[in-house]
Amino acid sequence: MPAPPGDPDPPHTVDHMENRMNTLTLNNGVEMPALGLGVFQTPPEETRAAVEAALDTGYRHVDTAAAYGNEREVGQAIHASDVARDEVFIETKIWISDYGYDSTLHGFEKSAGKLGVDQIDLLILHQALPSKFEKTLEAYRALETLLEQGKVRAIGVSNFMVDHLTRLLEVAQVVPAVNQIEVHPYFQQREVQAFGTKHDILTQAWSPIGGITFYRDGEHRSTLEDPTIVEIAQAHSKSPAQVMLRWHLQQGRSVIPKSTKAHRIAENFDIVDFDLSGEQLAAIDALDTGKRGGPEPEDVTLEAFGRDIPEA
Repeated sequence: MPAPPGDPDPPHTVDHMENRMNTLTLNNGVEMPALGLGVFQTPPEETRAAVEAALDTGYRHVDTAAAYGNEREVGQAIHASDVARDEVFIETKIWISDYGYDSTLHGFEKSAGKLGVDQIDLLILHQALPSKFEKTLEAYRALETLLEQGKVRAIGVSNFMVDHLTRLLEVAQVVPAVNQIEVHPYFQQREVQAFGTKHDILTQAWSPIGGITFYRDGEHRSTLEDPTIVEIAQAHSKSPAQVMLRWHLQQGRSVIPKSTKAHRIAENFDIVDFDLSGEQLAAIDALDTGKRGGPEPEDVTLEAFGRDIPEA
């Protein structure tokens, strides 16, 4: 099904996948596993076990953030595993309280110290902070410095809308490699995705299976219970979550599903042995409601969302 009139075209399947587990090549040549484990809202005491289960399953990409309070446990799990450090892609985020050039440089030091690494694979800004966008630009300039110094392998942003990306690109020396945004069947942000595609910025989906509570057709409904997705899942003898993750990967997005349960972590990884048809992809595309589940990016302010990020 084509996009509604006036909407940008939905993203298309990309042809730069290296294998069926979808290793993506970022705009600076760095390779990143498209499927990663997210640890948003995972308590520190549960994080290490979740990451260990993911690495045992075969994941080689973990997404965390300074604001999650579990970077240390992510690092502990990686260092305790039998997987070599250079085989694990570590992604983390600078929180808005550490924006500003010098503060962001220090934010990197805090994150790297907790993770127990000298180099972070992908470091991104967690929010656009529209009310103090100059501080956002200073923070991004710090990311560029860290990239130039080799302390990070790639840099990017998160929750940046088209206006934020436009303003950033006017002054940036380095185009962000990634924009991590809310994307799932009920909220697809096609305009932001299309802008990213135009500028070679990879879309990375947080909440890729719609884990936030949604209302559709006047009633509460989870994407996991959506009749269209359930029907497609039954046709492939897969779960609705697996179908949604496959939808993302076939359209060229990176995904970071979150779970603390070993069997769910394994299930989310088991998505390479089937393909959705063009008709099935279009049917999922048609589920978009245009309703955001997370906070409005414009509403994120230091006053409402600021928090101190501990030194250790």
